[in-house]
Amino acid sequence: MKRKTFVIDTNVLLHDPDALKKFDDNDVVIPLIVLEELDGMKRLSDELGKNSRQVIRYIDGLKEKNSGDLHTGVKIENGSTVRIHLETRGSDKKLFPLPLDRNNNKILFVAHQIQENHENVVLVSKDFVMRVKAEAIGLQSQDYENLKESYGNIYKGYQKLEVAKRDIDLFFKDGFIGTGDKKFFPNEYAILTSPENSTAVCKYNSQTRRLEPLQKLTRDIWGIQPLNLEQKCALDMLLRDDIKLISLIGQAGTGKTLLALAAGLKKVFDDGVYTKILVSRPIIPLGKDIGYLPGTKEEKLYHWMQPIYDNLEFLCQSTTGSPNSAETQKWIMESKKIEMEAVTYIRGRTLPKIFIIIDEAQNLTPHEVKTIISRAGQGTKVILTGDPSQIDNPYLDKDSNALTYVVGRFKHHPLYGNLVLDRTERSELAALAAEIL
Repeated sequence: MKRKTFVIDTNVLLHDPDALKKFDDNDVVIPLIVLEELDGMKRLSDELGKNSRQVIRYIDGLKEKNSGDLHTGVKIENGSTVRIHLETRGSDKKLFPLPLDRNNNKILFVAHQIQENHENVVLVSKDFVMRVKAEAIGLQSQDYENLKESYGNIYKGYQKLEVAKRDIDLFFKDGFIGTGDKKFFPNEYAILTSPENSTAVCKYNSQTRRLEPLQKLTRDIWGIQPLNLEQKCALDMLLRDDIKLISLIGQAGTGKTLLALAAGLKKVFDDGVYTKILVSRPIIPLGKDIGYLPGTKEEKLYHWMQPIYDNLEFLCQSTTGSPNSAETQKWIMESKKIEMEAVTYIRGRTLPKIFIIIDEAQNLTPHEVKTIISRAGQGTKVILTGDPSQIDNPYLDKDSNALTYVVGRFKHHPLYGNLVLDRTERSELAALAAEIL
């Protein structure tokens, strides 16, 4: 296979700081303007700053670990070479069809220059418009394909199976049923139906390799009950302490965050299994943190976390049976057992015995979610909620966001569970809007 020259856009290195190591047996080119952009971001305190520093340190280390010149090419362990491209003096910019008044076009100009030297060039960028411009001027281009999982092939976390009525009867009699020739992921649920309209809901136990009953709920969970079978399965999963990582995927109004928060309140305030609830959300797309917003940290977080406070208020009203829930909500907040935090500030912490809810996780990159999950200490449970079809980050899509990536990587592990919720239960109007708009 002919060796290729991959020209790397800045957003690829910010998405995956190890990207330079992923192009085995090919040539990797870093335009100088990309280094300048990374240098301009290295002082940021968020994930972009962290990734910028990591890339710069790696490139700097290449000079010491490998023989060669970064401008002519340094060979690394995977057989590829990495080089920094300086703009050639005297090159004819008149032949380049785009104005060089912006950094994106300067990166395209570098790729164009290299192609003029008869190298097999491919521009790699997370920016769709950048890739379109590249193809318009005769350059090959592609998205960065590492750290991706297929959203179209994502497993829903449950299967609907039609079985004989006697199988359902045996399930209720014996408390379990075999899987037959059906394959299940650990902690996957099964909704059994028979032609006689008998039904049963069960969960796959990967240790016993059989379908077993859900946990029995003797009362509501902070005033709420599951409104459909998907929510019933999700709540069962949330209340199981042996499942340490859960992803709940669904559109607005399916109850993802409400169920997670209700389960957290039960586990912290009623059962004492965890010491506190930590709720976090990505603050602003592209990794800006709450320092960009006016006011104190608490004031900034209050407005950004308003959907969480709305859910908490609803649960307080439900559990007290009164529309005036201010005292209950005040008691919860003053207990110091629920904490609102920006994703930016979770990095570097160790979080033992905590019920963590990461809302809108589809706006996180795979590296960001790795940072969060790796903060989990002994006895901690992590819940990721979101909708991969509603992404605000311009460099993420259904396949490359944190939620889809986690499902693809964790689905075979017994400490993980996933559930896709399809039914909107917020209101009749919300359900109709989700269906027809």
